Amino acid sequence: MIAFPPPYGAIMLGLAANEPDLTSAERRWRRERRSAWVRLVALVIFVINLMVGEHASGILVHSKVVVGYGLATLLALGLALARRGPTWVATLFVVIDAALVVALFHEHLFAPGGTFDHSLSAPALAIAFLLLAHVALRLRPLLVSLFSGLVIAGWMSVLAFTVTGQSWGDRPRGDDWPALLAEAALAAAFGFSAFVCYLLTRDHNVLLKGAVTSERRRRNLARFFPPNVLSELQTKGMSLNLSRRRAAIMFVDLRSFTTLSETMPPENVSELLAEYRQLVTQAVFAYDGTVDKFIGDGVMAVFGHPHTAPDDSARALQCALSLSLSLVRWKGDRLRRGKPALDAGIGLHVGPVIGGVLQSGSHDEFTVIGDTVNIAERLERLSGALGAAVVVSEAVMLDAPSSETTAQWLWKEAAELDGRIGRLRVAYLPRSAGGATGG
Repeated sequence: MIAFPPPYGAIMLGLAANEPDLTSAERRWRRERRSAWVRLVALVIFVINLMVGEHASGILVHSKVVVGYGLATLLALGLALARRGPTWVATLFVVIDAALVVALFHEHLFAPGGTFDHSLSAPALAIAFLLLAHVALRLRPLLVSLFSGLVIAGWMSVLAFTVTGQSWGDRPRGDDWPALLAEAALAAAFGFSAFVCYLLTRDHNVLLKGAVTSERRRRNLARFFPPNVLSELQTKGMSLNLSRRRAAIMFVDLRSFTTLSETMPPENVSELLAEYRQLVTQAVFAYDGTVDKFIGDGVMAVFGHPHTAPDDSARALQCALSLSLSLVRWKGDRLRRGKPALDAGIGLHVGPVIGGVLQSGSHDEFTVIGDTVNIAERLERLSGALGAAVVVSEAVMLDAPSSETTAQWLWKEAAELDGRIGRLRVAYLPRSAGGATGG
């Protein structure tokens, strides 16, 4: 069963519009630049909070923290703009940020002759949450865990030293305990916020990965399925597992392409094939068919997969007629432009097939297999011997009787097919009548 993400996946793709097209390095540096600019904004908020906070008088101690964070900000911005630096630099900045937060919580520890003060200023606590949000913006759950873990570990270490009195000689007074417990509660609140950020970033990454994978799959399927079938696959989650069904198979091939390609420059061969494949694909999609595969100058199309419809043969036959006319026009247009042009042959048969995703180790393929496919391919080969633009089996004509009168068909009662025992009754459209066919 093909699975597409819920609507949130589309939203995530909108936020990361071209994620599938970016390399891992491009995605990394785009995020690093965003993080560096946000860090610069955080620095401004950092300074404003410290200057208007309760401990604004301790400007000397604050300045050390500000300078440390400022240097880290300039370094991060420079590396991001220059697209330089190893991947572990992001981890280093997280460690620096965590150390600055711990230092800011009890900056009096670093003031000469100062005494321990376990009360936290609102600006200092706000900055801790601000930097937590900044780390979460990197959308890397492990960095959120690292930052919050270092902050809480440093925070709790300070409280532990305070409670034991190992650093300041005296144990806390009885009236200090409520303040210490309140600080521990704040640490628990910070930890809970960090846990929520971790869950959000992890879920975001899971959803984004699924959305990007599904978008790549959608783009891949869009090469083979018409838009309406692709839309149905997305909305209904139709199964692409192997199954037996009845389908019409069409093969299209250019005449003498191999000989021509040996004398043409590669870029000209590429141009010819691109025009030809686009023409065939448009015709197949116009009649709700599926492009099964491209084989050099050959194209295999299916009508009736991934789901069967009563008019599969009729649509396939009309597609063959319309495509035959388009190929004649295409040949004439190329000749008018002074470019090499080739005739094409089309073979069409209907019958039972096995279709779906064929698993083959590292390369899975959506395809149809069976004797019906082999007959359709041999009918395309027969078009060359008959000088025909289109060769159709009697089974197709019986399935789509109303289409028999739309073209000047000729019949061959007992056509021999290469590599097959027995003969087949076929109808064919002479190449001279190919330009006059309609569909």
